[in-house]
Amino acid sequence: MPGLLRGVARTAVISGTATAVSNRVSRRQANRWAQQGGSAQNPQQQQYAQPQYAQPQYTEAPQQAPPQPPAPSPTDTISALKELGALYQQGILTEAEFAAQKAKILGT
Repeated sequence: MPGLLRGVARTAVISGTATAVSNRVSRRQANRWAQQGGSAQNPQQQQYAQPQYAQPQYTEAPQQAPPQPPAPSPTDTISALKELGALYQQGILTEAEFAAQKAKILGT
């Protein structure tokens, strides 16, 4: 058991030291960048300066009209009118319904 505790204690000391060193290096680097960010006169300082990028400009896409449905082919129109006429002759459709559907098919 004493060997296990010694190993755990050693690991804790090593990880604590590594964390402290890492934090110190990060702070130094941040301070160096902060000091060099304002002055662009020294070429050595420019190599450490963070690059400045332009913000992308977004524009709205122009509004486009929805595409028109394809016009029915003449054979579709004729077959639809024949079916409509058959329904009217059988008495399924009234004269008003027949006229409304016919106008819809013909697009008038």
